[in-house]
Amino acid sequence: MAISKLAREQMKASSWIRRMFEEGMQLKAIHGAENVFDLSLGNPLLEPPPEFNQALAEIANEAPSGTHRYMPNPGFIETRAAVAEALSHESGTQFEPTDIIMTVGAAGAINVALRALLDPGDEVIIIAPYFAEYIFYVQHANGVYREAKSTPDFMPDFDSLASLMNERTRAVIINSPNNPSGVIYPAEAIAELAQLIQTTEAEHGTEIYIITDEPYRKLIYTDDAYPFVFEHHPRTIVATSHSKDLGLAGERIGYLAVNPDDPGKADLIDASVFMLRTLGFVNAPAIMQRVVAKLQHASVDISEYRRKRDIIHSALTDIGYHSNLPDGGFYLFPKSPIPDDTAFVDLLKSKLVLVVPGVGFGMDGYFRASYCVEDEVLHGSIEGFAEAFKEANARG
Repeated sequence: MAISKLAREQMKASSWIRRMFEEGMQLKAIHGAENVFDLSLGNPLLEPPPEFNQALAEIANEAPSGTHRYMPNPGFIETRAAVAEALSHESGTQFEPTDIIMTVGAAGAINVALRALLDPGDEVIIIAPYFAEYIFYVQHANGVYREAKSTPDFMPDFDSLASLMNERTRAVIINSPNNPSGVIYPAEAIAELAQLIQTTEAEHGTEIYIITDEPYRKLIYTDDAYPFVFEHHPRTIVATSHSKDLGLAGERIGYLAVNPDDPGKADLIDASVFMLRTLGFVNAPAIMQRVVAKLQHASVDISEYRRKRDIIHSALTDIGYHSNLPDGGFYLFPKSPIPDDTAFVDLLKSKLVLVVPGVGFGMDGYFRASYCVEDEVLHGSIEGFAEAFKEANARG
């Protein structure tokens, strides 16, 4: 056997998102790309804002000496300072540059944090619906994942969370705005989660971290301020990236921020920097660190994603689908018209419409449709959605 049993098992259970995307490529080769409507992959559509090209050109022409050499593993201090300043302004919590570690995207940040926190057998709670890769991140860190349920409106189910917390619980991963549902956890939910965690800590004499995955934090459509977690629980780690808000998914640039009030902050940062190096990331890409230092207050045109959200949400609800209106991100998570979401996704696929079944996010009976696609893909998919809905209901 050429590969490990774990790798084989993980590959077999790997992301439905990529699976559907790959099937879409095959269908496009058969039917023509213009006839296949692929809403499976959350690949940011919008190009980076104009400030990006200007910053990139400035750095290319006037890069400081040493830009391309090794650097301190947590990143250029000036980049960390720019992130700390912007995050302080945004959150109302005062961050120092040393509270920030530049990482290879949010995924790199989460993997670094988990490796810094977990001993073999420690448990990490994830809340359905969730980004499926969390499972593998936890396993790579020798941890055990536990799945908590959510309520019908995709809020954390605190009875479910309470039933999973024990002396081995080391972290809870939350994702807000959520992929795939688009909901934003309000301050009240975060406060209740923090209280539950602190009760568990007191009962068992343990320390439990909230790891909050926030790549969609600047893609929100409400007028309410984003509910940061820092004031609710001292042991808090933010993992985020500029993949979505600056349209830089392929550049793999993000950061990890540790709550300044964490009593174990110094050890956690030291351990995270060590893991960044020894996991093989070494440091985040140098050029992108220089660029994003200049762009902490910039973003893509969020109104474009809001407009696309309204197109597909309105069309699907008019057909008869039941779906919440996402508060952020660029995904819709409607209820499948039949209980078997994978069967319904196959039915949609026969109509050349590609989405991802809810089972891929730990929640049966739903499907995810990405609306970060061209308008013609959104509009072109509507007929297939309507035909599949009609056939599914005819089957009873």
